Amino acid sequence: MRCDRRSRRDIVVAALLALASAFSMAVRAEVGATAPVEYRLVDVLYSTEALVEAVKQSTVSAQVMGRVVELRVDVGDRVKMGQVIARIDQREAQQQVLVSAAQVAQAQANLENARLSVDRARRLHESNFVSQAAVDRAEAEYKAAEAQLRAAHAGSEQAFISKGYTTVVAPYSGIVSARHVEVGEMASPGKPLITTFDPADMRVVAEVPQERVQALRGSSKVSVEIPSLNKWINVQSTVIVPTADPRTHTTRVRLSLPVEQSGLYPGVYARAHFSVGQARKMVIPMAAVVRRSEISGVYVIGEKDTSSFRQVRLGEPAGDGLIEVLAGISPGERVALEPVKAGMASGAKRTGS
Repeated sequence: MRCDRRSRRDIVVAALLALASAFSMAVRAEVGATAPVEYRLVDVLYSTEALVEAVKQSTVSAQVMGRVVELRVDVGDRVKMGQVIARIDQREAQQQVLVSAAQVAQAQANLENARLSVDRARRLHESNFVSQAAVDRAEAEYKAAEAQLRAAHAGSEQAFISKGYTTVVAPYSGIVSARHVEVGEMASPGKPLITTFDPADMRVVAEVPQERVQALRGSSKVSVEIPSLNKWINVQSTVIVPTADPRTHTTRVRLSLPVEQSGLYPGVYARAHFSVGQARKMVIPMAAVVRRSEISGVYVIGEKDTSSFRQVRLGEPAGDGLIEVLAGISPGERVALEPVKAGMASGAKRTGS
């Protein structure tokens, strides 16, 4: 019986070792794509901190006095151009419309009375019962009545427009980024209600020292790095604002991004990279870099596709998804472009051994 138990245990242990070895070989075979460590002629970049902002960002304000009776959107909601986003109590505006309509009716009646007076004065003048001065006076009163009717119509249109201001609509399609009032609060002309921005049209703004501006004018390639998204974007156009901040001695540079950049919204931290020349540097793809707290490293692929983690000292980004390596690896070695797979392979190797 003891021999049978021992043989069974030996079989189980052997099976487990075989499974571990097979797993190690399978994971090791899935190290993934690699790239060589090599010297290349790359861009020399000037990098600076920047912020993302929306080209279209506006705060919708009230245009009439009244109490806010309805808010149809909240922060984060998407709105379409012309969509109703808020309503202001329109009872006072409605009364102004009725008053204006009554003034129009009164002006029309005055105009009709003035027209009859002119006709009567002209007939009497033809019969020499009234003087020409009386006719002129009647015609002047008729013209005044016409002017009063036009003023009444203008007042009526203004009252109608003011009533329309009680319904607040989105000026363009976008996302609500802030709500400045609550239902029940009083709105007044100029008081902010809702802030919106268009996520389809974004740009990056950087503050550049004045001594660097001249060098950036000749930059043929500009890219933007979004660290939070681990994303690089090629800039479409660059505008150097022709003013300088007298306090910080910097000049604002606007970098236009391609439309429909997902994940971007105003205030996101970015880095702007301007190509100001070229140099020969030892580089690797940025995708190969692994950051662990204060340590930067890569998985170096050795013989039989084994991988080992190695700490490296990095330099500046070199453009095209590359970064300079100052120390830690040598030209000719290969690094894993999929660090997660390489790390699993490394762990499987230790388990198998």
